[in-house]
Amino acid sequence: MRWDEQRVDRDQPALLGLSGLIRSVRSPEFAGVVFHEVRAKSVLNRVPGGSPMPFSWTVNPYRGCTHGCVYCLDGQTPILLADGGTKPLARLEVGDDIVGTSVVGGERRYVRTTVLAHWTTSKRAYRITLRDGTEIVASGDHRFLTADGWRHVAGTMRPHLTVGTELVGTGKFALPPEETESYQRGYLCGMVQGGGTQGFRVALAGAEGIDRTERYLSELGTSAVSAEVMDADLPLAPGLDWHKGLLAGIFDARGSVRDGVPRIFTRDARLLDAICLALKELDFDHHVTEDRRAVVLTAGPGERLRFRQTVDPATAGRLDVRGELVPAADQTVMKIERLDTRRLYDITTGTGDFIADGVVSHNCFARNTHTYLDLDAGHDFDSQVVVKVNAAEVLRAKLSSPRWTREHVAMGTNTDPYQRAEGRYQLMPGIIRALADSGTPFSILTKGTTMTRDIPLLVEASTRVPVGLGVSIALLDKEVQHSLEPGTPSPQARLELVRRVADAGLPCGVFVAPVLPWLTDSRQRLDDLLGSIAAAGASGVTVLALHLRPGAREWFAGWLKREHPSLVPGYRRLYGNGSYADRRYRRQLAALVEPLVRKHGLAPKVSREAATGVPGADQEATWPAGALPVDAVAPAHRVDQEQLTLL
Repeated sequence: MRWDEQRVDRDQPALLGLSGLIRSVRSPEFAGVVFHEVRAKSVLNRVPGGSPMPFSWTVNPYRGCTHGCVYCLDGQTPILLADGGTKPLARLEVGDDIVGTSVVGGERRYVRTTVLAHWTTSKRAYRITLRDGTEIVASGDHRFLTADGWRHVAGTMRPHLTVGTELVGTGKFALPPEETESYQRGYLCGMVQGGGTQGFRVALAGAEGIDRTERYLSELGTSAVSAEVMDADLPLAPGLDWHKGLLAGIFDARGSVRDGVPRIFTRDARLLDAICLALKELDFDHHVTEDRRAVVLTAGPGERLRFRQTVDPATAGRLDVRGELVPAADQTVMKIERLDTRRLYDITTGTGDFIADGVVSHNCFARNTHTYLDLDAGHDFDSQVVVKVNAAEVLRAKLSSPRWTREHVAMGTNTDPYQRAEGRYQLMPGIIRALADSGTPFSILTKGTTMTRDIPLLVEASTRVPVGLGVSIALLDKEVQHSLEPGTPSPQARLELVRRVADAGLPCGVFVAPVLPWLTDSRQRLDDLLGSIAAAGASGVTVLALHLRPGAREWFAGWLKREHPSLVPGYRRLYGNGSYADRRYRRQLAALVEPLVRKHGLAPKVSREAATGVPGADQEATWPAGALPVDAVAPAHRVDQEQLTLL
């Protein structure tokens, strides 16, 4: 049947909020996959600032899982904002700054991230009740971070939550205070200094505190609060709202945060006692310094966040948790209840996660096994592929701008540009011509042998601009490869691709990734693989141990349990809760690989400008020779596996 006749019926599910959609089609060639053809506004994307990647721009003509994510939460779920406040998930907007997490130096920390997409769907829901009373409503496919890694809410053939599971996060969110008259009076009492006949003298707080003070004075009227504030007559029996207002005002006026610890300074003994009373009434641990000039909150980042949310100072930015370590585990699942089908929401963020009602929550950005068709299509694969049919057209327009500085553009570090669908859509030839015609150097990383079609075009482009080509080959064993990566080209087909690229005179670096502990890491297996790669004519090689990034971790855990259950305990010891193998294992692998790489002539060439070799015990892996459009004496570039989705 012709492709054009495979249009998806209008009453079938489509990608919500997808702009530029031309049509959605199915084909018998791609069972279970829907292709959403769009006219994109842009395909050239800047790499986030601060990234260690050796390029600043990427092109992705295909996107898997866009707006088709299976993770979702109830719309009223509060989400932690970058300033420490919260906002219901349903009310979040693209561009909002929120809190996510990132692994830094092997430790997971809270960081700022941005909402990149926001959508809704209808699914069966589950209610998860935690020991602290928190109730979270989510789909069964949603994932939360636990002491043992990411887990789905429900399921039988995958890691999932059970009663007793320890979740990771900031702890229960606090409700923000209501701006009642009592809260406002307490706030003004904390903010206003001095008194007597000189009138109000507001503390030298930030502009936010000054603005709030002026608003409260306007709403209450100066005469209504003058006696209470100017004469420092504290209420005899203040309520909780007044206590919250006092703490917010005094923190704006005289508060500080040093080494993550909030402090409030005052020389007024009565005010000091009022601060301590307010903290006690709101159940915050604290102590007074020996000189009785400051009150110190004696709790970790979770309590600091609760203080910020409970009292809501105008200068709340000083109380955020960004940069703090994410605790190992601090919330226990007490009950999981199955609910009916309901409207649920989700977002995509720059870090692949966010904080939902105090728990680290997964989203589709890190669903790396779903971002390209050449990986598994049977386990947790969303089967929605966005095809930017006008990719070459919009790229050429962008590259023709006088402002374009011809920086290196990378393809294949997120979604494979030569996935099987490229055989149908043939987007890459136009993209390659646009880059070459504009004088822009580029690189391509792929698992797909469809690139063979474009070798003559790549040869022609290399005469005009520097070109780097990389291929990923993990192993030679067909049986293991078929089990681990069904649907991908065989190792032999990928070796043939390397051979054809090399025979054409083009550079081709190979990533031996991922090396699987106790499965593909023996000396003999690595020796055979590296020998085959060298014989194919590869320019260089980089060997990388398995990297269990969020999303891939759960998929791989299920595969390992099913295919090699005896290895599960060893992998738990080797990876713990992290993405990287234990440092000792990586050192052992480096020591094993180094002589083999040299034996087969795949070690990087050493020059006066770049004395780099095969990564040793304490060195970072670098990109293989030929994979980047740089000359032989250019500095080696470290591989950041967190951003190499393809691997």
